[in-house]
Amino acid sequence: MNRHILPNAMLGILGGGQLGRMFTLSAKAMGYRVTVLDPDPDSPAGSLADVHLQAAYDDPAALQTLAETCAAVTTEFENVPADSMRFLERHIRVSPSAECVAIAQDRIREKRFVREAGLQTAPFLAVEIESDMDGDLSEFLPGILKISRLGYDGKGQVHVADAQAAKAAFRQMGGKPCVLEKALDLKLELSVVVTRIESGEAVCFPAAENQHESGILDVSIVPARVSADVSERARRKTLALAEKLDYIGVLAVEFFLLKDDDLVVNEIAPRPHNSGHYTLDATLFSQFDQQVRSMCGLPPGGTRLLSPAVMVNLLGDIWREDEPAWDKLLSEPNVHLHLYGKKSARIGRKMGHYNVLASNPDAALAQALALKQELLKP
Repeated sequence: MNRHILPNAMLGILGGGQLGRMFTLSAKAMGYRVTVLDPDPDSPAGSLADVHLQAAYDDPAALQTLAETCAAVTTEFENVPADSMRFLERHIRVSPSAECVAIAQDRIREKRFVREAGLQTAPFLAVEIESDMDGDLSEFLPGILKISRLGYDGKGQVHVADAQAAKAAFRQMGGKPCVLEKALDLKLELSVVVTRIESGEAVCFPAAENQHESGILDVSIVPARVSADVSERARRKTLALAEKLDYIGVLAVEFFLLKDDDLVVNEIAPRPHNSGHYTLDATLFSQFDQQVRSMCGLPPGGTRLLSPAVMVNLLGDIWREDEPAWDKLLSEPNVHLHLYGKKSARIGRKMGHYNVLASNPDAALAQALALKQELLKP
């Protein structure tokens, strides 16, 4: 970028959830001030920010305030109105761009873009209206019908075995545009987080191996237990996608690793990612440090892995009458606990995570899962 934005400048972020909170912590540690735009009066990031604009993401007055008071703006989630990003782009530095966000928030556009970039996706059919599924669907079944916009953490997805079930699921989703995607036989799931700046310089964090429960990320294992060739191909594909997007900021790319070791792009996220939370404790710089650095025109920080690590999500499921038994985590000398400051717990809600650092991924995983079982005990 032509100029660096230096500490004491005000940085803005659209969204005040846990990703915004961790961004705010990184920014303030580096000496920046932060304005959070989020309609929730109890937003986790808003409680830490210098300024909390409690307004809708498309509120004209709030957007004007961001444009007038911030040196740069970013986002913590892809479902922010792209028009809000476009407005801000006319006044100040915005990363990622509105166009990148618009692509990532629409599965149909996203999958077409990935293919245009020369990368592989699962076989898919864009379903705008029900009659789009009147033809031969054998290439896409059994499959998953996914709503094209506003789906996350497994929401807006239905497994379907045949055309009749697919059409019923489409009606169940209100007839909104969807993607019918072939269900693939996977070896495992991977993700890579990349940071790219305007000069084209880009660096990737080590690939994470991800395990999900009920559509929500449960565990990330780093380094991923795959061959060096698979890791390198995932890194190269991530860099290629970031370059094709002309992406500025932090981008996560999720992959399916098939039985034959082919890598298929599942989806992209134009922001730090749940599977990158291990970087808070296990790499030279975290993904949130990189988010700050990239939006300020600074070169990316180092991504070297200091220790194998396993990240475990803490969902509201483990909250009962009282707080969970945090002493079981805090008593361990190699475990880092991160709580998000959310006021209320509910089933499936991400409340925090913990990172276990150990001499190798398997040892970290064994300890992480044992601790999870301890937390689940009544």
